[in-house]
Amino acid sequence: MTTQRSDNPFSGAWLERRSESRAEAGWVEQALAEPETRFLVSCGTQHLVQRHPETRIAFLDRAHPLVRASEPEQLVLLGWFGGARCVLIDALPDATGFPADTQLAELRPLLTELPEPEAAVLACARALLIWRARHRHCGVCGAPTRPRSAGHSLQCTSSECGAEFFPRIAPAIIVLVSDGDRALLGRQPGWPAGRYSTLAGFVEPGESLEDTVAREVYEEAGVRVNSVSYVASQPWPFPSSLMLGFHATANSAVPIRLDGELEHARWFAAAELGTAGASVLPPRYTIARRLIDSWYLRTTGAALDAA
Repeated sequence: MTTQRSDNPFSGAWLERRSESRAEAGWVEQALAEPETRFLVSCGTQHLVQRHPETRIAFLDRAHPLVRASEPEQLVLLGWFGGARCVLIDALPDATGFPADTQLAELRPLLTELPEPEAAVLACARALLIWRARHRHCGVCGAPTRPRSAGHSLQCTSSECGAEFFPRIAPAIIVLVSDGDRALLGRQPGWPAGRYSTLAGFVEPGESLEDTVAREVYEEAGVRVNSVSYVASQPWPFPSSLMLGFHATANSAVPIRLDGELEHARWFAAAELGTAGASVLPPRYTIARRLIDSWYLRTTGAALDAA
């Protein structure tokens, strides 16, 4: 399958999911029988990586003791990656025997080091791991659940219930509000000194995405948006969101009024952002940065050079 580099990290069809393969009863045996199958190991929300000569996923082959010792219920078929079957091992907390020169690491610190396709694979793995950990018992009757569909569903083990659960994501909007020449950015307590970013918030039941944009901007900054246009989306596995990116316009003459969620918010001129430096802007691996970059390019005709 041919893939294209994505404008948003974690996005792009790097994984060929082949969902129909999840229904194959013997998929575990097939995975173990194929010499090219790649196994990635995760423990909690940490992933096994190698650091030398560069940071990469520490894929294991079928002969490794960790693979052979894994129970079928610990295995999740992620799909095909680079033409080979890719299987997640949901390792137990006391797992040992990791290969030399590998370590378990959280995904977020790896984002600036991993190749983009591998970061996308780990984003998928992390979201599934968190979902599995939070649904060990049935939400209807409380009985234990067991994996089905190659790890992509969980079913209640009670014969009287049998409820089935599927991975869930939490949709959230993220929006760059501008008055044409200036952009509204805010900062949250605890962020690095001087860091500002776009406004964001979760979609509530019964809301459209456009309604959420309008509500969140007004709640966080006291500003009413005039128009809303969709830009792009980005999976965000911290823990399991889908960020839906927008541009919106508003009247900057209205005083900013904070509701307490933001520590500060203000309007930035495009020229100011052009000289602000990377420490002021969100990291490049975020959709927030893409929204800022695309607005800056449209406004000034030049790319935003801050790293």
